[in-house]
Amino acid sequence: MYRLLFDNVLTRIEPERAHVLTVAALRVMHATCAGTLVSRLTRPDPALAVTAFGRRFPSPLGVAAGLDKNAVMVDALGDLGFGHVEVGTITADPQPGNPRPRLFRLPADRALINRMGFNNRGAERAARVLARRPRRDDLVVGVNIGKNKVVPLAEAPESYRRAARVLAPVADYLAVNVSSPNTPGLRELQHVEALRPLLSAIRSVAGDTPVLVKIAPDMADDELVAILRLAAELGLAGVIVTNTTITRDGLTASPEEIARIGAGGLSGRPLHDRSLAVLRLLAAHNDARLPIVSVGGVADAADVWRRLAAGATLVQGFTAFVYEGPRWAARINRGLRRMLRRSRFDSLAELTASAYR
Repeated sequence: MYRLLFDNVLTRIEPERAHVLTVAALRVMHATCAGTLVSRLTRPDPALAVTAFGRRFPSPLGVAAGLDKNAVMVDALGDLGFGHVEVGTITADPQPGNPRPRLFRLPADRALINRMGFNNRGAERAARVLARRPRRDDLVVGVNIGKNKVVPLAEAPESYRRAARVLAPVADYLAVNVSSPNTPGLRELQHVEALRPLLSAIRSVAGDTPVLVKIAPDMADDELVAILRLAAELGLAGVIVTNTTITRDGLTASPEEIARIGAGGLSGRPLHDRSLAVLRLLAAHNDARLPIVSVGGVADAADVWRRLAAGATLVQGFTAFVYEGPRWAARINRGLRRMLRRSRFDSLAELTASAYR
């Protein structure tokens, strides 16, 4: 039914407007008895639970940053069977983001292109929203933080530190976004020389809240490995790979359509191969056994299983959820349970551990 709704109704609505309507619908569902019923039906099997950053995740599958920019639908998403929700990207101060239109669908490629530009209501507002919600044992909430567009790169550490200071007390973990292509110059912060003081600044105010760094798929392999080693050196809790890509390889959409859309980060199925390749690269160099969160082109239970077998501790999705609808997480969880029963592993943690033997 969702596929019919998406193909015949939602695709006729401007993508960002459709997103706003979806957020409203999920929040209404969560606020009613329907939310309780859905939560019971979609609750992951206990056998799918994994542990990372000192927290129990009911399922390895979570929502990537970008879907819930202001932390207003955390529990509604949790009702659908996700083990964690990463909200944001949130900046120290509110900002409107880039001009519209800034979100585009590529249905034939099961992909999205966005140049949102960290549109959000700011760290103080998000912290208040998160502080008001009751903590749940069955849902982990991460907060993805970024730099305000007007802040010069030289002042980036202080911008991130301000956001981290406000949000760390209400987050189960912080994800440092230095890899979005939609804030001018931001990706320059991924280079180790710039990243070291920035991550150190965030760690200085995060307290006991785990800190991870999210990196782009477009970096050279040696740079990716250097970031992994820096994360281990600084005592970070893990890395998230990967963000969206600026490449346009392998698309079936016409060059004219891609040119019409213009700049932005590409997510979804076209990112699958590179994201998996980056995961395997980092797992091969992960001497410190840092948890790796894999995101990019994840479509079904087989994809999640493949990421765990390649060394990921957690897996995130975004674009496939947009295309597949509210039952997507529950379908993946059921598929993972079936695959686990047929496997030689007693738990998903054993599956991940097998990548490092």
